[in-house]
Amino acid sequence: MSIPYSLFPIPYSLFPIPYLMRILAIGDIHGHSIAFDTLIAAVKPRLEDVIVTLGDYVDRGPDSQGVINRLIALHETGQLLALRGNHELMMLRSRHCAEDKARWHQSGGKETLASYSKSGKSQRKRIPDEHWHFIENVCVDWWESDEHFFVHANAAPHLSLNEQSEYNLFWERFNNPLPHFSGKTMVCGHTSQKSGKPVNIGHAICIDTRIYDEGWLTCLEVDSGKVWQANKKGKLRTASIDDFQILELL
Repeated sequence: MSIPYSLFPIPYSLFPIPYLMRILAIGDIHGHSIAFDTLIAAVKPRLEDVIVTLGDYVDRGPDSQGVINRLIALHETGQLLALRGNHELMMLRSRHCAEDKARWHQSGGKETLASYSKSGKSQRKRIPDEHWHFIENVCVDWWESDEHFFVHANAAPHLSLNEQSEYNLFWERFNNPLPHFSGKTMVCGHTSQKSGKPVNIGHAICIDTRIYDEGWLTCLEVDSGKVWQANKKGKLRTASIDDFQILELL
């Protein structure tokens, strides 16, 4: 599921400097469009960059509709590779089962529905078809590059990515995961860090930094290790992923 370089139409020979494609991973957004806009403005994506969003675009925050609109626009430029999160799974399943609908509402779905209604009322019928299509058909379960792989939650270390269970990919917490047999570094979200800081244990990195509370939204440039973070008020800070490296979780 990696993106072939042939999708980018400009020949390497036309670049005056060496070809540099950045892979920019963004953690759980949870309806916080101001933080997302701040990050995108800060990282200044180039046409050749790949932006990997790790899921959980909806719920808890005030503007899930705006976040999905922005992701659709990014996808249309060819820059976005969007993963599904467990909150997107709950949203999709809420259409077919009353129990799943109740579970989604309790997990932030009420805030998502309110973002689609000027009156603030929870009305699922106001969600446009293109948003359902994006979540169900455009988003993917995982992606990998030459040196990294990207999942929403976690991955069993002995299984290839296409063999992972739903529990591994969408629900399992980041509890000292073992190195993956591929030798690639895992980049994930899902397990929110109350500290507002990423967790880096070398072979695995978690960048869900709890934007929906008093935390931050994190973007990681995976090759350089540069980190940008924005909060819900639009404040920006930067760091290196090496600043957050630990041997193991306590």
